[in-house]
Amino acid sequence: MSLQKYSVNQHPIQSILSWVKDGEIAIPEIQRPFVWNAAKVRDLIDSLYRGYPVGYIIAWRNPSIRLKDGTSSAGKRILIDGQQRVTALMASLLGREIINADYKRTKIAIAFHPFKDGGSFEVSNPVIQKDSGWIGDISVLQSGTFKLNTTVKAYVAANPGADEDALFESIQQLQGLVNNPIGLIDLNSDLDIETVTDIFIRINSQGATLNQADFAMSKIAANESYGGQDLRKAIDYFCHLAVAPDFHKQVTTLDPGFAATDYFKRMFWMKDDSDDLYDPSYTDMLRVAFTSEFKRGKLQDLVALLSGRNFETRTFEETIAEASFGRMKEAVLRFMNETHFKSFLMIIRSAGFVSPTMVRSQNTLNFAYIVYLVARTAKLPAAQIESLVRRWFVMSILTGRYSGSPESSFDFDVRQIDEKGLQSFLGEVERAELSEAFWAAALPLNMDTSVATSPYFNVFLAAQVKDGDQGFLSRDIRVEDLIKLKGDVHHLFPKAYLKGHNVPRGQYNQIANYVMMQTEINIAVRDRAPAEYFSALHAGVEKGKPAFGGIDNRADLEANFSQHCLPDAMYEKVIDHYEAFLQERRQLIARKIEAYYRKL
Repeated sequence: MSLQKYSVNQHPIQSILSWVKDGEIAIPEIQRPFVWNAAKVRDLIDSLYRGYPVGYIIAWRNPSIRLKDGTSSAGKRILIDGQQRVTALMASLLGREIINADYKRTKIAIAFHPFKDGGSFEVSNPVIQKDSGWIGDISVLQSGTFKLNTTVKAYVAANPGADEDALFESIQQLQGLVNNPIGLIDLNSDLDIETVTDIFIRINSQGATLNQADFAMSKIAANESYGGQDLRKAIDYFCHLAVAPDFHKQVTTLDPGFAATDYFKRMFWMKDDSDDLYDPSYTDMLRVAFTSEFKRGKLQDLVALLSGRNFETRTFEETIAEASFGRMKEAVLRFMNETHFKSFLMIIRSAGFVSPTMVRSQNTLNFAYIVYLVARTAKLPAAQIESLVRRWFVMSILTGRYSGSPESSFDFDVRQIDEKGLQSFLGEVERAELSEAFWAAALPLNMDTSVATSPYFNVFLAAQVKDGDQGFLSRDIRVEDLIKLKGDVHHLFPKAYLKGHNVPRGQYNQIANYVMMQTEINIAVRDRAPAEYFSALHAGVEKGKPAFGGIDNRADLEANFSQHCLPDAMYEKVIDHYEAFLQERRQLIARKIEAYYRKL
């Protein structure tokens, strides 16, 4: 016989809203952007008015925690599904302000017309406000000063002929919406995150995913005793500033309380930041801060620690919760530290990654920042930190170390680093993952792909940036410039030429057929066969009049070919040589990447 893992009860909407106001149910999302549009709020109220079901909300009760004096305190509920609906009800029925997508406080007013279509709702606007047939904002019905008889008489006076009895009944029905029942699923406090997630997905009709970072953020925001609300805002605001630096003005104006905190002072430098190489989400920031500080990679452990979990006794203690919040605060402050953040980005750029288009996996950046913060804390020499971060970052890309779900890999790596030391463990990984067999066989094989955004092609471009290589057939324009300014990815065996010989798309778009090239040179080459345009290139430099591009001497032309890992005798290449050309160039690119890695 299985144990019941949750209880299901119906409660009046008014009770749910009262519990939220009293803090019995914590809705962290009420301090974050409200993602529903006003029309969706209108539809929710319309459904309630017509007696339609509006679904269940799901709460997870925090575990009871042992206080410092030895007594036990029951935990409050955290709403993990239904935040948007409850926030919509508070905004429309109680007139509460919400935070919009720009983090501005605003109101959503829903208007009601008692005689249109049996009772009609619309998002209030100036035209509706001037129309006496509409009640411009239904939240007035829940105010302590609202008087039903007075409102009915005023409406009839402004709308002669209105049925007073029908009006009285419809407004009374609307006022009574707060007595409508809504289902509350209470999940047991002793459930772990994985079980809660599974229950959530099974109950949710759309099978929506539930991010473990959301659990952690909810746990943080729900704890007012240790500054959880400010900590959550710090994470949210920093990530928003990374994308929209002007946002600092809104924080200063609309949230002066937070603007006075140490968090805001530490992130204020972001107002002048325009670097978009690493724009972390709150999940990224949580993961990096937690993993670098606690040497654990699973966010479920963060939720447990913030709850006061003692992993040895399997009990919950206030002292552990307090200490965990203090450590997370320091970890978040380290993450947003201007010197740390900018130094880390300079290291990534020094590895040749000069554009966000070159980084497909955010988690490679996340763990590289963890490596940086751990190395800083260990007080390693600056030059050593730079080398370790570069090598770890590029190794992670080449091996796909954090592709898919990163948690297990993060957890394993940070524990090994903590136990063995960063330098030692990286050496072990390199010997195991980047052996001669990798450079000679695995990497060339991995480059048998048609994906232009392939991580291997991006590492090749980074190697070219690091070496200061010129664009293909360019005399003065570097690969770095072409990446930043959106140069062309040119096919050495032109695409039209290959298509004309019935080469399938998956073959002509091979990354071993790509080079970075100026647009005007690409247009000039057009669809010529390699034998044709490479012969013209050689003839041009002999005469000092380049056929394509600006290179006018043989030595520079051959150096350019070498920079782009071109096989010999391209002036002889025709369609029959295409497959052999791809295999040879993959080997040459792999060796260039190997040489690049060893210089990191």
